[in-house]
Amino acid sequence: MRVDLFDFDLPQERIALRPVRPRDAARMLVVRAEGEFEDRGVRDLRSLLRAGDVLVFNDTRVIPAQLEGRRGEARIGATLHKRIDLRRWQAFIRNAKRVRRHDVLEFPAGVTAVAQERHDDGSWTLEFQGDEPVEVLLERAGRMPLPPYIAGKRDTDEADRADYQTIFAREDGAVAAPTASLHFTPELLQTIDEAGVIRKTLTLHVGAGTFLPVKAEDTDDHRMHAEFGRIDAATADALNEARAAGGRIIAAGTTALRLLESAADEDGIIHPFEGDTAIFITPGYKFRAVDGLMTNFHLPKSTLFMLVSALMGTERMQAAYAHAIEHEYRFYSYGDSSLLLPEG
Repeated sequence: MRVDLFDFDLPQERIALRPVRPRDAARMLVVRAEGEFEDRGVRDLRSLLRAGDVLVFNDTRVIPAQLEGRRGEARIGATLHKRIDLRRWQAFIRNAKRVRRHDVLEFPAGVTAVAQERHDDGSWTLEFQGDEPVEVLLERAGRMPLPPYIAGKRDTDEADRADYQTIFAREDGAVAAPTASLHFTPELLQTIDEAGVIRKTLTLHVGAGTFLPVKAEDTDDHRMHAEFGRIDAATADALNEARAAGGRIIAAGTTALRLLESAADEDGIIHPFEGDTAIFITPGYKFRAVDGLMTNFHLPKSTLFMLVSALMGTERMQAAYAHAIEHEYRFYSYGDSSLLLPEG
């Protein structure tokens, strides 16, 4: 499938550089398979879901995975992507042409890492030195890894440490936020609970690959980066029971959706899952685990815009995004939300 089918023009002023406050004051575009688009708000979620529906959240926690440092006299940058073991991470390196195997990379606050191996996708294995946990080192030397479309327009600051973290964040390991959940507040959760909507969590550690553009001209030639995910047995059982009772499974974000689909069999039964997933969802994919998706607005020609097009249809999503642009919705990580309901 041609990648340019998923292109669209987005005015730069539609890119949100800060979240709205409070978080649940964001707008939400409701997209069904047919009919008019509905301009609603995130606070309307209660009225759009039914008792017995399940909202599935990702409880990954974003770590300060962006590092600026040096290799000798050369300036380099590193964005951690995926944990390998206790001391090693796969990372994308800026100015990587200056890095060789076994080079020592020096970061602020005395943090160092050895460049062990370069991979086919251009990333490197970095082994952090010393006895302190890598998470401690990152808190000292790293910064929050804001997406390039934000970081390229303003500096990362202390506010981002809270703004770029969801209220569900529990499990360290993500280098990008599951942004659909950034809209949730305790007050919003209370209204959802009162409506009889069930809440469940899983873990998918979002990697830096989510920011990488699709460089191939055809989707068949694009390779997804693997990310680690986990669904425990109790959660899988609860999701299957809810669906069997007539409830809808609504993924709060594309990360939750991708893991649910990775864990589901051909009959739509969700199984416990622990391991890597590199699932790439494009139009023609048969969804097995989810009945809807709450998600922010995505980049042109991105794997995530391909995913929502697979769920709702490419023409439908192109029309929805044109509506969102015309009606001045805010796009991307700190932007507004959408609720996609393919069955109406």
